[in-house]
Order: sequence, then structure tokens, then C-alpha cells
Amino acid sequence: MSEGNAPVIAVDGPGGSGKGTVTQMLARKLGWHLLDSGALYRLTALAAIRQNVSLDDEAALVHVAASLDVAFQPTPEGEPVKVMLAGEDVTSDIRTETCGDNASRIAVMQPVRDALLQRQRDFRQEPGLVADGRDMGTVVFPDAPVKIFLTASAEERAHRRFSQLKAAGVDVSIDAVLEEIRVRDERDMNRSAAPLKPADDAQVIDSTGLSIQEVLDRCMAETGQT
Repeated sequence: MSEGNAPVIAVDGPGGSGKGTVTQMLARKLGWHLLDSGALYRLTALAAIRQNVSLDDEAALVHVAASLDVAFQPTPEGEPVKVMLAGEDVTSDIRTETCGDNASRIAVMQPVRDALLQRQRDFRQEPGLVADGRDMGTVVFPDAPVKIFLTASAEERAHRRFSQLKAAGVDVSIDAVLEEIRVRDERDMNRSAAPLKPADDAQVIDSTGLSIQEVLDRCMAETGQT
């Protein structure tokens, strides 16, 4: 059962800005719950593909989104949060570039966003929630007491993503990664449904050139804790 008055730290920003790593570290340090909202869109896209649902079929996608059986499981420090779909570990499946692109495609559809909105809000439970996404502070938790917009240059984010992919054995060029990031940024920032932008009361942190520990320290300072 969700608890509407539980505190929320909303962390928004584009892909590759470090949100995933920082929000896990924040949640672990504070002992709070974690919401990876982007994973919900990736899960919807993955489930749709597996069910042979067209990514252009809004009505069918809404049904897929509304019936997702999803859970986030904590992992040791340094590892991505484990994402479970109907009891299956799909952490790696949803982190591919194709799945991310598909998620960005369906995230522009307001009916899909509406279907996932309450599911996201249900993660708000005591003692608190760290929410990672693109519209956590603007749409999902507009009353969050702490809002952070984490960003970095497209080149920096492409380099980070390229390093992750190479480490995972994926053969990809830095130019291709950079182009995908720019295309996704353009789509996310200019979509009519909850465009990617900082909330008016968000603290913007540019992580370009910062270590993950420096970013975490900046975020913790915003919470009033150290």
C-alpha cells in the first residue's frame, strides 16, 4: 500500500547522466525505496515485443502497461538494480539500445503514460522513495520536497554509454552511440506528453567531469543530509 505523505527525492535527466547509479546509491545510503521509472517504459516495450504487439498500437500498449508484473530487487553496490518481469530477470534485456529506443517511442503516447502514472506513484512508501526518471519532479511527484535534474553533455554521456557497451562485449561505434543519444534527447525534450525538462524548483547538477562520488555528495547536500 502506498503512503502519499512519504518523502520523495525526484531525480530527472537525460539518459547517460548518471541517474541510475546515483539513485541506487542514494536509496541504499538512506535506506529508502527505489523507483526506476524508465524501466517501466522499457518493460512495457519489451513485453509488447514479446507479445507481438505493435509499438504503434496505443490501445494494445495501454493494456500491456496496465498488466505489467514488475518488481525491483536490490543488488550489491556497483551493480544495476535487478528488474523482474513476471518472475524473470530481464535486467540485461531492457538495457539494450533497441529497448531504450522502443521505450522512448512509446513514452510519447499520453495513454501509455496515464496507464503507468498510478503504478509509479504506488512506489511512494515509508520511509521514503528515490525516484529516477524524466518527469518525476514535473508530473509524477510534483510535491517532492527534493528535486534534482541531473545532466551532462551529449559527448560525455555518449562516452559513458560507449564504455558500458564495450565492457559488455557489444560492438558499437562512439559516433553511433552519440547519434542515438542526440536523437533520443530531441524526441524526449520535444514530445507533447511530459517533455524532458527541469522542474521549476529543481536543482540542476551538471555531472560532466564529475566523479560519481562527487555527484552523490552534491545530491546528498540537496537532501540536507551528509
